[in-house]
Amino acid sequence: MTHYHQLWDVPAGPGIAAGVAEIGQAAAMTTGTPRERALIAALGVYYADAGAVPAADRAMRYSDAMATLARDYLADDEIATFYALSLIATAAPTDHAHVRQKHAADILEPIWKRQPEHPGVPHYMIHAYDSAELAQRGLPAARLYARIAPSAPHKLHMPSHMFTRLGLWDDSIASNIAARDAGLAQGDVGEALHAMDYLTYAYLQRGRTADAAREVAALKAMTLPLGTGFKIGYAGNAMPVRLAVEIHDWATASQLTPIAGSGPQVAALVWWARALGRLRAATPGSADADIAGLAACREALRLANDGCWMAQTEALLKSAQLWRFAARGDAVAAVATMAAAADEEDGLEKLPLTPGPIVPAREQLGDLYLVIGKPREALAAYDAALALAPGRLGALRGKAAAERQPPDWRQLSSSKYKKAARWL
Repeated sequence: MTHYHQLWDVPAGPGIAAGVAEIGQAAAMTTGTPRERALIAALGVYYADAGAVPAADRAMRYSDAMATLARDYLADDEIATFYALSLIATAAPTDHAHVRQKHAADILEPIWKRQPEHPGVPHYMIHAYDSAELAQRGLPAARLYARIAPSAPHKLHMPSHMFTRLGLWDDSIASNIAARDAGLAQGDVGEALHAMDYLTYAYLQRGRTADAAREVAALKAMTLPLGTGFKIGYAGNAMPVRLAVEIHDWATASQLTPIAGSGPQVAALVWWARALGRLRAATPGSADADIAGLAACREALRLANDGCWMAQTEALLKSAQLWRFAARGDAVAAVATMAAAADEEDGLEKLPLTPGPIVPAREQLGDLYLVIGKPREALAAYDAALALAPGRLGALRGKAAAERQPPDWRQLSSSKYKKAARWL
């Protein structure tokens, strides 16, 4: 089970081989209770035919097996808890009704009442409620969770999933400082970086740029382990991108490079930032090579049958393409491309590991409308972005700028126009 990280990574290569070998050993043992053997068999369906059946299909098979166990052992809270986790792990990112997440929450809430200090239940409840629709329902679990295991870095971090959803930046900062410090003290680089990524994001939303820069500097001073996995790779690539893009430091963004060995889903963040750095500079340059890098990442994810990350990368690719259209003066193509990216991104739930997109596509659409002198459309885009990501500083600033602008930017003086364009 330790090889199957249901919410943020799936075993591949050596991880699959180890899991297959270990579940085979467990299944071959002649000892164990019927309950234990049923659990082994349920997980066995995940590892069966691992080389031929896609991971998402095997995850659904495992969840279905756990559903049977939950019916067979109605009074077993541990089986019910693991079944709920499997529901969250197999929820479709395009399901805005959150059917499986709500089912999981309905299972977990009564268990939490019976076992208020259970270490897994509130953790999975927070993940179940990690959406714009459900975040408010997850706030009680978030407020209480860190008290259950105050020395565990991930448990100290988990409340910030709800705080981020609700724009409670000071709460997120406090949560992730505690998680970061615990992770560093225990030598857990992955958990420390995971907290530092969320902390960088929260600092930027509070306008605390110097604090965010300090986290990125601390990251750069660290020696990351060889064979960096997804958790470390995501945070390590995302943090410098967040800082440069959120503060519009286009010169720095254009010089970023992916961490060696990064998977395509995280390398894409860096290629996107590089493209924006070149295209949104005072004198735009060519970003063709960086856009080609993004396209290569998308193709690698398509070949890997990773539909969720491919869709995320497609939104980044469209974002880069839109700013290329804008740099060339083609406002019509820029708007059409960004609107399509925003629609695609809005149709997906954020991934469990991330605070959200670096800059939501809908917010970027607002930025574009301001650049081309359409403040009314910009205002609508910013309002839509804030509905999904409350409290984002870029959207709030953009909205304020849209409200200050006359309907036609041609009424602005040349100096005011240039000042606004530089801010964007």
